[in-house]
Amino acid sequence: MKFTRSTVSQGIAVVALAASGAAFASGSHAGGHGHDGEETAIGKPGVAAKASRTITVEMRDNMRYSPSNIRVKQGETVRFIVKNLGQIKHEVSLGTEKELLEHLEQMKKFPDMEHDEPSKVTLQPGKQGEIVWQFTRAGTVNFACLMPGHYEAGMKGAIQVGRK
Repeated sequence: MKFTRSTVSQGIAVVALAASGAAFASGSHAGGHGHDGEETAIGKPGVAAKASRTITVEMRDNMRYSPSNIRVKQGETVRFIVKNLGQIKHEVSLGTEKELLEHLEQMKKFPDMEHDEPSKVTLQPGKQGEIVWQFTRAGTVNFACLMPGHYEAGMKGAIQVGRK
């Protein structure tokens, strides 16, 4: 087989593309979701000891959260206990609507993506996890399950952050 500059370049491009896909599939990705305590458009990771209250959010296979509408105060730190009461994997991802829709497209490409971000929790059936979040800005923070097909079926909600 004769190797030309073109076939070598194509081979390098294929390897680079495959490596980037593996990085996304492993789930370790940036997205401006408050890593290391930095503030984002939706707030920042909270400190559990400073949580003013705990809210339990249940996920079921009817593609709904309970509750799906939550009210908090600006500056408040909330501990969310997230329970998957269904028979399939679900998640809670906090974000702006734009961030969630962008991440949804990534999840369609890499449905087995695992998250290691303070604003997200992915749970197998029967499991529970938590998100501790400080809501630093008034407005709406969206949340959704971005498993393929779940968002489209209506698995989303909103957190209304009221002014101080």
